[in-house]
Amino acid sequence: MDSSPDTRTSLTIPNLITLVRILLTPLFIIFLIQGRYQKALIVFVLAGLSDLADGLIARHYHQKSPLGAYLDPMADKLLMAASFVALSVARLIPSWLTVVVLSRDVILVLGVLILRLADYSLEIRPSLWGKCATTLQVLTVLLVLVGKLWPLPMGLLPASFYLTGVITVVSGVHYIYRSLPRLG
Repeated sequence: MDSSPDTRTSLTIPNLITLVRILLTPLFIIFLIQGRYQKALIVFVLAGLSDLADGLIARHYHQKSPLGAYLDPMADKLLMAASFVALSVARLIPSWLTVVVLSRDVILVLGVLILRLADYSLEIRPSLWGKCATTLQVLTVLLVLVGKLWPLPMGLLPASFYLTGVITVVSGVHYIYRSLPRLG
């Protein structure tokens, strides 16, 4: 008899770590609103490390679960959306970049929902462009926070904003283009 927990119904260690990441998001936003950028940076880095930890534990200890498949990307999107909105409201990130980041995610989620409602089978897999966009988004938030604590080279932030915006758009178009042949 197998004594390992049923990862379909149990709350696994990676899922608990993901829930902690979700709970870190409001703390991160509170620190941003209060202008406590060093604490915000620490919480953001902790959230990023928790993302790495839950993935490594899930793979290494075979604790991948259907719940985790939904929770993990939701936690990532929540943290990134909250980060971009809060930093945009604080005028630390241009509003156009926040609109690009949020619009891509909203369009993709709506597309998936519509296709599922229309009974299209859809396998959602991250693409290289999507991973690049996410990496650049995280780096942009990190750069903004670091830039509030220490001087950054001139032009680094604007370059980061434009590169992140372009790659985010490219990744969104790529996801749509990749899904179109499945509809035919």
